[in-house]
Order: sequence, then C-alpha cells, then structure tokens
Amino acid sequence: MAAAYQALHRRVSSLICRLHSTYVRKMRYLNQLKEDDSLCRQAQTSGTFYLFHNFSPFLQKVGKKYLVPQLSAAEMRRILEQFQEAEQWMEKSVLVGCSDDHRPHFALDLGALDKSVIESELQGSFTDLRKALFVVDRKDSPLLASAQSLLRWHDSHQYCSKTGQPTQKNPAGSKRVCHASGVTYYPQMSPVVITLVSDGSRCLLARQPSFPPGLFTALSGFCDVGENVEETVRREVAEEVGLEVESLRYSASQHWPFPSGSLMIACHALVGAQRAEISMDTLELEEARWFGLEEIVEGLKREPSSSKQSDGSFLPWFPPRQAIAHQLIHEWVQQQTA
Repeated sequence: MAAAYQALHRRVSSLICRLHSTYVRKMRYLNQLKEDDSLCRQAQTSGTFYLFHNFSPFLQKVGKKYLVPQLSAAEMRRILEQFQEAEQWMEKSVLVGCSDDHRPHFALDLGALDKSVIESELQGSFTDLRKALFVVDRKDSPLLASAQSLLRWHDSHQYCSKTGQPTQKNPAGSKRVCHASGVTYYPQMSPVVITLVSDGSRCLLARQPSFPPGLFTALSGFCDVGENVEETVRREVAEEVGLEVESLRYSASQHWPFPSGSLMIACHALVGAQRAEISMDTLELEEARWFGLEEIVEGLKREPSSSKQSDGSFLPWFPPRQAIAHQLIHEWVQQQTA
C-alpha cells in the first residue's frame, strides 16, 4: 500500500511540475531526490558523476582549456570494477544538482583508491581546488566548490556529537542521522563578510602572510554569534585596519569552500577621508594600504605570473573574476568612472 501511494504521489507531483517553469520543476525534482531515498538510488543509475580524490576535483586538459568531465553511471562502474566493493563506493556519492532535463549530478570522492589508476584510465588529473576554481569554465566553479564543501562536511560528521555513535548518510547526502539518538544533522554554512573599504577616492586592500606574493584583496572575517552583517563589517574593519565605518551597502553573495563551507556576504563600506589613517592588526595582516583608481585599473589587468619584477619584488595583483572580491573591486572602479 505504501509503495502504491508513493508511486501515485510521484505521478501527481510530476504532472504538477510540468505546469511550472523549468527552474521550478528542477528545484522540486531535486527536493524529491533529497526526500525520497528509493527515487535517489534509482537516479544514481542514470545520473552523471564528478570525481574527487581527497577533495581535489578531477580535470581533463584539452588544448589550453581545463574541462570538468561528467562521467555516466556506466563509466563509473567500469572504473570501480577495478577495485573492490564497487557498489559500496557508488553509495558514497552526494547529490549536487541536475540538468534542465532532470539528469541528476552526483559528486564522489575516491580518496581511498589509487588515483594513478583513475588518472590513467580517464586521461586527466586530480587538481587542488584552489587552482581548479580559477582555470575551469566560470559555470563549473560554483559546482566544484559546493561539491567539495558537501564532501568535506560528510567526512567530518561521521559520528554523532551527542552519543559518539556513527551517523548514516541518506542517499542524496542532504543529511546524516544518528539512529542511536534520533538526531539529524544537516550541512551548514558559516557566514563571512567581505568588505571593500573606500574613503571616497581610494579603496583599501590588504594581504595576509599566507597569500601568494603580490596578491591584495578586500577585508574579510567570520560573523560572530549574535551579530548582524552591519555589525560584523564595522567590527572587522575596526579590528583589522583601525578605521570606523560611516556607511555601508550590500553588493552580492557567493559560496566559498575555504576554509570550509562559507557564505561570503560582499559589502562596500565608506570611511571618512579625514580619519582614514590605517592602523593595521599585524597578527592578522601582513600589509594593508590605500589604492588609487589608476593603480587598481592596472592591477586588474595584471596576471600573477607577470607581477614579479627584476629586483624580486612583486607588483600588486587582485583576485580573478571567479572570486567575489573581484566583483567588489570592479564595482568600485565603475563607480569612480561613472
């Protein structure tokens, strides 16, 4: 009886979805996959898979381009047949999206397997995500970032914080359950503000000691418990560069996988030109300074490889287009030249 009810529910849901837009149909189908375990398992047999190895995505280089291959379920099984327990590996996959025609996309980390065998079989390589995000097509970057964050979350939440007992992933990977306590865990994101500070005619950029040589970017920091976005922006700017924000405005947001699943909330902040002397927190930053419009425009054109000078020093360069910091800097330039 229960099976017949579920089948009827799916047919009715399918009919209703056909009356809606492509986007609505896709979102409702993804939600069905998260809630209906049997439907998700069935989808795994017809879906496509993105591969990771210890959280590094698999890429193929074709000419000068880096592609993110989508492997069919049949290709996945052919590869996994070279290893033991192939079926169990498929169950480790997590749902990360679907196409407009409802072909589901899954991500699978094969970190326990010999990556050289997989790379040789598929003619590609597993690439560190920090590099991968900036060499793949712009439409692929968000998917790789969200897939890695979800895989990392499952890797770090294998045990219940209440009982210490193992938790179990549902087929879609949208949650983990501790059957001993009945507690359900869902993936979470940490809110982070990223702020481009301006005094009206200049913008402030900074670098941390861990950054690549020459890289400058906007200020950023995690929201504290109980803070709203405005309070976090004002606190971070005060802590890091000793300036007091007079006004701020929201720009956009972006998921960012470093250091883990983060939601970057991008803002522009204005400080008084008469009180714009930087007092840098040296525990947090290596350098922070004001940049004029001309220097920003030149820096946006500069590649990391061309920033090194003959004396060994580095000219400033800024985050690439895929990063929301680039959008903030570009918006500031547009505002200055309007």
